[in-house]
Amino acid sequence: MSDMVRDFRIDIPQTALDDLKTRLAMTRFPEKEPVDNWSQGIPLAYVEQVAEYWRQSYDWRRCEALLNKYSHHMTEINGLDIHFMHIRSPETTARPLILTHGWPGSIIEFMDVIGPLTDPVAHGGEAKDAFHLVVPSLPGFGFSGKPVETGWGAEKIAGAWDILMTRLGYDRYFAQGGDWGAIVTSAIGVQNLGHCAAIHINLVVVGSPSEELLKNPTPQEQAAFERFAYYQTQGGGYAEIQRTKPQTLGYGLADSPVGQMAWIVEKFQGWADGAITPDDSFDRDHLLDNVMIYWLNNAGTSSARLYRESFGNPNIDPVSLPTGCSIFPDEIMTPSRRWAEQRFKNLQYWSEPEQGGHFAAMEVPDIFVEEVRSCFGSMNL
Repeated sequence: MSDMVRDFRIDIPQTALDDLKTRLAMTRFPEKEPVDNWSQGIPLAYVEQVAEYWRQSYDWRRCEALLNKYSHHMTEINGLDIHFMHIRSPETTARPLILTHGWPGSIIEFMDVIGPLTDPVAHGGEAKDAFHLVVPSLPGFGFSGKPVETGWGAEKIAGAWDILMTRLGYDRYFAQGGDWGAIVTSAIGVQNLGHCAAIHINLVVVGSPSEELLKNPTPQEQAAFERFAYYQTQGGGYAEIQRTKPQTLGYGLADSPVGQMAWIVEKFQGWADGAITPDDSFDRDHLLDNVMIYWLNNAGTSSARLYRESFGNPNIDPVSLPTGCSIFPDEIMTPSRRWAEQRFKNLQYWSEPEQGGHFAAMEVPDIFVEEVRSCFGSMNL
């Protein structure tokens, strides 16, 4: 295994962008849904509107230039190329922090928090809040390599992230994540290989509630049970498809940009804070930037395979590492603190912000930054 870190620059061929426009122009749409809401999926009128904007107005080169302002690299870990951004803070006392995205997100989720986290003084903060950031693309996602063998689940990724951080010279670091990033970050806590000092997560995955909690739930806990039950019956179909038949799903995602866009963007409506359409919570260009990371890398299938690897039987082993949790109100799972403490045995920070959903770093970046600062700033480490 090579431990070389190679420089990388994003440079998408114009032929790929021309091909995208041709495919968008030739899209065959289904009929309109027989309801006047999103209950059967993303509505036809909205998809047609976004597809036309994507074809006529969206500018990938703007996004590419924005991404290339930062330092991108590749390194091989366990036989797979891992892409990551590495943004060092100007502050000499900055702490190393690895930020991990999830599905259907990407490194795009963190674009609005990079500045405040690496250079807090320039963004109204204090030097003590500075971090050196490492922002990788999950295996099979974005510009990272695509596993050709099974086994690249959350635990293997967690081990790879530890190799990545130590390879960059960070013998002591912090870790943060949401969605799959939270599952990987929690696995870093479970493994506790001696380098990670503390973790912060904004999707708190725990085991079944204790018998006592089930017998006497608080109103908040009862609401959390009902919310997750709704997700399982009405919102989790995508996960079951990706867990069971990612290859079959992938043919449609690889061939149709509108299919890939709709598969992703629907979640930015359903998991945002009270959004009627995704545009209520996110900039449309920002949404399409994220879709492009999947489309241009043909990553619909390879990203879905993470569900095959880890979704059916997630690791819920105890975590003794210092942990912080931020429970945003429109998150998929919103466990109570006493429920979370069943798994996270060293829970040092707990917060329930008043705004935000599943994609907190992208939806409410200012609040997300404050949560990360407050979490790690409150720990005497």
